[in-house]
Amino acid sequence: DEALNRQFQVLKTDYAPTGISFSLKSIDKTINETWANNTDLKRMWHTLRKGGYNELNLWFIPTLGNYGFCTLPASSEDVAYAFYEDGCTIRSDTVPGGRAKEYNLGKTVTHEVGHWFGLLHTFEGGCEGEGDYVDDTPAQASPSSGCPEGRDSCPDKPGLDPIHNFMDYSYDACYKEFTPGQVDRMRKVWSGYRAWAVEA
Repeated sequence: DEALNRQFQVLKTDYAPTGISFSLKSIDKTINETWANNTDLKRMWHTLRKGGYNELNLWFIPTLGNYGFCTLPASSEDVAYAFYEDGCTIRSDTVPGGRAKEYNLGKTVTHEVGHWFGLLHTFEGGCEGEGDYVDDTPAQASPSSGCPEGRDSCPDKPGLDPIHNFMDYSYDACYKEFTPGQVDRMRKVWSGYRAWAVEA
């Protein structure tokens, strides 16, 4: 529970500048070898999900092909279908002090919860098109790796790559911020998709 409480503190700290706050309702532990090995996750979500559509569920498992993934908000007509799978699945070694090298400061949760609030990756769409639908995140051709200061993967577009943005793929130590535009999008998505509670 100590590691998960540290993770919760990281989440609160990272979102504090946005004005978005969280309260921890419970930490529940389930022993299930199938789910722990990244098998039959749909059953895991359907079995373990708690609360309404405005309540964030985080599931931590040791075996996952990537560091984490999270559902985007569904439109009202899709909520009934999507409800039981709503939340974020996180590889457990990414929590603060975990074994995931360069990704063990708890920032994977911060990133994935951004998706839960409707944010896309800063590199969405590359250098063309609408990108992540946020005006103040510079265009980015591809995900960052490490913390490449001065990277400019879309030289014909204004701004350097937003390597310090929580919605890139930089190392945890490189992450620092959401932009005002991202905060605005999160708030609008919250109001439009999640603020009204849908119970199971």
